[in-house]
Amino acid sequence: MTFNAKSMTENQVLTADAIYQLLAEVKDPEIPVISIQDLGVLQQVKIHENSVHVGIIPTYSGCPAMHAIKTDIKAALLAHADYYGIDRVVVELLDKPVWTTDMITDKGKAAMLAYGIAPPLNAGEQSINCPQCGSDNTQCISEFGSTACKALYRCNRCLEPFDYFKCHA
Repeated sequence: MTFNAKSMTENQVLTADAIYQLLAEVKDPEIPVISIQDLGVLQQVKIHENSVHVGIIPTYSGCPAMHAIKTDIKAALLAHADYYGIDRVVVELLDKPVWTTDMITDKGKAAMLAYGIAPPLNAGEQSINCPQCGSDNTQCISEFGSTACKALYRCNRCLEPFDYFKCHA
């Protein structure tokens, strides 16, 4: 443990693992049940003295959620600044690697499905199943759903509309 004169309390050692644990609570603002880690947006954490540098990548070029994600990352880390002795948080938008739906974890895909969004297809899968009833009797209504990264589908069995998170490789 280190002593931080600012807070006059003992702090936990600032490590990348501790930062990753804190950032596991930062959710995607468009799909609030999936963390930025499980979505594959969080790419790196670097620590230099008491400064934390976080690298993130967008799911799509021009993704409007990136500003909110940057703000949420800073807020999550600064909320624990005294505890870890964090003096500065820098969030950088990286251009490499290019994000693909393969970066979404199984946990993330399960969270999407439970939320009512059909997750992207895995290799070898061909039908988009309804997240409500599981039927593969679905049809695309629009290539653009509630956000640019989703398409709007309807289940022909239960007649419910749903978003499908489009594959992006």
